Amino acid sequence: MSRVRVIVLNSALGPLDYRPPKDAAVAPGSIVVAPLGPRQLVGVVWEAERLPAEEVEAKRLRPLLHAYDVPPIAAPLRRLVEWTADYYLAPLASVLRMTLPSSSALDGARTVIEYRATGEVPGRMTPQREQALERIAGRQGLVRELALAADVSDGVIRGLVKAGAIAAVEVSVEDPFPVPDPAYAPPDLSEAQDTAATELRAAVADGGFAPFLLDGVTGSGKTEVYFEAVAEALRQGRQCLVLLPEIALTEPFLKRFSARFGTEPVAWHSGLRQSQRRRAWRAIASGDARVVVGARSSLFLPYRDLGLIVVDEAHETSFKQEDGVQYHARDVAVMRAKLEAIPVILASATPAIESRQMAEAGVYRELKLPARYGCATLPDIAAVDLIADPPPRGRWLAPSLVAAIDETLERDEQALLFLNRRGYAPLTLCRACGHRFQCPNCTAWMVEHRLTARLACHHCGHVMPPPRACPECNEENSLVPCGPGVERIADEVAALFPDARTAIVTSDTIWSPAKAAEFVGRMEAGDIDIVIGTQLVTKGYHFPNLTLVGVVDADLGLSGGDLRAAERSFQQISQVSGRAGRGEKLGRVFVQTHEPKAPVIAALVSGDAEGFYAAETEARRDAAMPPFGRLAGIIVSSEDLNAATETARLIGRTAPSVDQMAVFGPAPAPLAMLRGRHRQRLLVHAARSLDVQDVIRDWLGKLDWPRTVRVAVDVDPYSFL
Repeated sequence: MSRVRVIVLNSALGPLDYRPPKDAAVAPGSIVVAPLGPRQLVGVVWEAERLPAEEVEAKRLRPLLHAYDVPPIAAPLRRLVEWTADYYLAPLASVLRMTLPSSSALDGARTVIEYRATGEVPGRMTPQREQALERIAGRQGLVRELALAADVSDGVIRGLVKAGAIAAVEVSVEDPFPVPDPAYAPPDLSEAQDTAATELRAAVADGGFAPFLLDGVTGSGKTEVYFEAVAEALRQGRQCLVLLPEIALTEPFLKRFSARFGTEPVAWHSGLRQSQRRRAWRAIASGDARVVVGARSSLFLPYRDLGLIVVDEAHETSFKQEDGVQYHARDVAVMRAKLEAIPVILASATPAIESRQMAEAGVYRELKLPARYGCATLPDIAAVDLIADPPPRGRWLAPSLVAAIDETLERDEQALLFLNRRGYAPLTLCRACGHRFQCPNCTAWMVEHRLTARLACHHCGHVMPPPRACPECNEENSLVPCGPGVERIADEVAALFPDARTAIVTSDTIWSPAKAAEFVGRMEAGDIDIVIGTQLVTKGYHFPNLTLVGVVDADLGLSGGDLRAAERSFQQISQVSGRAGRGEKLGRVFVQTHEPKAPVIAALVSGDAEGFYAAETEARRDAAMPPFGRLAGIIVSSEDLNAATETARLIGRTAPSVDQMAVFGPAPAPLAMLRGRHRQRLLVHAARSLDVQDVIRDWLGKLDWPRTVRVAVDVDPYSFL
């Protein structure tokens, strides 16, 4: 072979041709180092016939520098990379980069040097050193990782190393992971569970593409059922991947997995240290990592012999990546299973309408678990009409909910209050002049976080201390919070129940698996009486003594023009309701709302999920909305308002006239500025049968716009901001 085609990990470059390295043979999938000018770039060898490129004369080809001694990217994964790039209109290199997330994993070193605090205090202390030692207590990692965790410069960490306050530690990155034992602790399944598990085990044993929708009510034991499919894959000597929507769910899952299989699976998420990522990637590529549990990015890892994919909480919108390559992990998981010719299980108590429709069409095999496991029963759900039963002025909990909490505490049981809004208040304004605090980088209000004494933007991360005086009129002590967040509800709970032990559970307080494990341990030990949380507590947790759930504002998710608003609210409230009464004790749910007769609330109270989904599905069908039609968002952004506006108008003006396709816009995005960039949106609506990607590719491919302008395409959008 005198010529090889390579995709380098630079999305601005297309396929490039090179000569093979002198010291190694390379085949498609080989991971190589390619010279590009004075730089050296990691790349992957590809089949030349699949990637047309302008051929360079053989004598002008530069040789590849070397190939890494790691398994090649297998053909099914290469096809998945191609499909994802094509379907989501993303650069091939950007998708390929997700298969190689840790460059250090490619070298052959067996150890790395990390650092951790020694407990010694240096003679010279500065505020930065004090902050670093406080925040990295108990942590270990590279200098850069510790600096990021402590929010200081690398130089501060290096200075603490020289002062002896932080010491170097040699860490092995080649220790093998323990192998889970499928026979370790087999569960006692109910009849319904056993029927579903038998079918899943048979599909894994038989091999071949087999998509399943595992639809079971909360507490029905879906995890135990798909664990039996995992056990069968282990008996076959193959690898398994379990996708979870939230990093906070990883630790409780690891505990359940260990109880079933005798050891933890290999975890993959953003909270891993670089050495942990390197060890996990190499074990996955070699096949030594038998079961991987991870976030959506784990879907693109180079498994050597994948035998099963499970997508837990498959309805979750967090499986949709909202920046970079804007893929939906649920759909890509099904495609990877098809390319690998293996079963895939989508598990959910509230499956998405898209998944339900695939089951109705016979594409997915639906397995139902209609009742809770054992003696547990579904909780009673009641609507609290906030007009007929309003909270006292300045409060947010209705008297009937407060009385229910009081009864729950008297029985030494636990309660959960759900409000999907972080912080203390979503808006701060001046009572004197009406000034509202808005983020300087985004068209979004600054959210007050009273626990950390700051105002924060939840879109770009901008923070500022709350001022004593209004910056507009200079009036002191005139700033007032408007609306509740979980911290404000926690203050109300503290005033109403001063002896109750409370915990606030949000991404601000549960930011790592370790924090999640600490929370679970306190709940199981009975050290918490009332939990006040956001959507982080709506799924995955099993607390037998939690018998009361209060939904503080059921109307919150129903506002706006999101086509999935009703479905998402139904799913979220159903999931959080499912935390109540999971043991022998009966559960109750109080749903506070101003519209108790709204279809979503009525369906929740009556338990008529099928009726709700039937009505929502018919409404989507009538409007030709997904899954009966196609949507694609085109987002134009620039730091220059005129450049963004003119480019959006250019795109709108040149929209092609295609049967069964309409283009709406351009118009300013609801978030008209995000991270300092002005944003315009267009929306493409097309028939299901139309290849809308080809239309958009040809349409945008003919246009030129300033380099300062970014144009992104979001196929199958979930966010319309």
